[in-house]
Order: sequence, then C-alpha cells, then structure tokens
Amino acid sequence: MPLPLLLVEDDAVLADGLVRTLQSHDMAVELVCDGLAADALLQACAPARFVVLVLDLGLPRIDGFEVLRRLRARGATTPVLLLTARDAVEDRVRGLEAGADDYLVKPFASAELVARIRALARRAAPAPDQLVLGRLSLDTAARRARIDHRALELSVREWSVLEHLLQHAGRVVSKQQIIDAIAPWGEDLTQNAVEVYVSRLRLKLDGAGVAIRTIRGFGYLLEAQAQPQP
Repeated sequence: MPLPLLLVEDDAVLADGLVRTLQSHDMAVELVCDGLAADALLQACAPARFVVLVLDLGLPRIDGFEVLRRLRARGATTPVLLLTARDAVEDRVRGLEAGADDYLVKPFASAELVARIRALARRAAPAPDQLVLGRLSLDTAARRARIDHRALELSVREWSVLEHLLQHAGRVVSKQQIIDAIAPWGEDLTQNAVEVYVSRLRLKLDGAGVAIRTIRGFGYLLEAQAQPQP
C-alpha cells in the first residue's frame, strides 16, 4: 500500500520533481504550495491521513516554522521532515524546538530524502507489545527483556538495537538502517558503535535460542537457532 504523505513546497519545478520521485518509490503524495493552505488542510483532515509531512521552510503567506508550530499546538504527532536552504545551526535548533523530527538542507539527494521519509514512517508505526523469537521475549510496553523467565539486563542502546533487529527478524538489516531507526534527531551514532552494541548483545543472548548473524557487506540477520535433537 502506498505511503501517504503531504509535501508542502512552493518551488514549482522542485515540487514537480519531488512528486515524481516519491511516487516512483510507492508513496502517495499530496502537494500544497503555500503555508496557509497547508495549515488549513492539516486542520481539516483526519490525524492519520498523512504518515509523514515534508515541509519547506521558505513558504509564502506563513512560513514552515509557523505551520509546524500550529500543527504541534493542536497536539498532532505526525512526523515532520523539514526542507530548508538555511544551514545555520540556529535554524536547525529552531526547527527541533518547534517539533520537527528531521531536516534536509537543499540541495539534497533524492535517495536520502526517500530514506529519511521511510525512517520517519517506521518510527511512527505502532509496534506490538510482545516480540518473541526462540526463548527471547521483549515486552515493548514495559521495556523488559527475558530469556525464558530470566530477566535480561540491557542498556538503553542495547535495547533499541535488539528491538529493531527483533522487529525485522528473518530479514537483513544494515547498520545505517539501525542508526536511522534508533538515533534521535541530530544525535550522533556511528556504525562502529552499532558493531559494539551487537557484540555485547551476542554475549548477553547466549542461551536465548537466537543468533545475530553478520551478513558481510549487508548488515545483520537475527534468526532463531535450530534446537538440538533429543
């Protein structure tokens, strides 16, 4: 099913190119060209109509900052990706404080825009309360991990990495995908750090009936281990 998103961009040439690119990546794009029209649409539509809002800052009538401020003032939690030609630190901080989830500075690569939108959509998707594989179980609501009935002590980062791998059990997940999924806006998390957390998890998951395999050149694969025959 296509990912529904709202694009707010007043540059007609750029907007046309973005719509074509996003549609080619299985996204259903609704385009609005000024701030007031975007604000009116966001007020009128159901909260779940758009999974992600891609919002330019330099808009006519009211700018992107004001659109974002009004959106958050209404209690809306839709993930927002800002597009800006302003690369000053103050503007990034202002966007974060207004409630933005991510940003891209123009000019940007289309592939990065698509990747960031998908990352925001994944973060916004509801997760099941219980994730189970082998003898390992994660209670995502209570933030508790167990191997059978034994509590598993994890740091915040270890938990986040393990939760993401478990959500994608049986599929290869790259280090960058892990970073995009678990690192808050603007926070630095390197691929070397991901390697360290995975190494620690392997030790802690001994006896859990699961294994984190390294798929060279691609990433990690979490899978259940075959049980020995009696």
